[in-house]
Amino acid sequence: MDDFNDSVLRSLAERAGELLLARGRRAVTAESCTGGWVAKCLTDIPGSSKWFERGYVTYSNAAKEQEIGVSAQALATFGAVSRPVVEQMALGALKGSGADLCVAITGIAGPDGGTVEKPVGLVWFGLADARAARPIAQRQLFSGDRDRIRRASVATALQMLIEAVH
Repeated sequence: MDDFNDSVLRSLAERAGELLLARGRRAVTAESCTGGWVAKCLTDIPGSSKWFERGYVTYSNAAKEQEIGVSAQALATFGAVSRPVVEQMALGALKGSGADLCVAITGIAGPDGGTVEKPVGLVWFGLADARAARPIAQRQLFSGDRDRIRRASVATALQMLIEAVH
């Protein structure tokens, strides 16, 4: 997927919604670098209240801890942009919301904030399913400016949700 324009994001959100509705499942989002963009795409779809529970925007470490139960130890040991943190984000939001599925995103959208170990464009995704024992985590490294990295992140999160429900 090379083009992450608004119509692509809407199409992905529509597909996610169709599948969630057909399967009788509800989704929640836990977002950091995307700032609620995935939730916005999902709630742009008419009727989304039938399959979308809520969205958490946990931009700061404090919000991750307070709102969705990410441990201070995981944040201190691994950093906010890491597999352990995105897994805890997904599980915490799922538990706190009572939804069936959670997609979580944490990353470095830039233009600054990157390091050699964690460059701008690094994004971790987590998907927790109430029916599964463990969340799925996926690491991506996107290129481009802040907008492109965030759009690619939203598209990836929506695609993960589609695959999980399909």
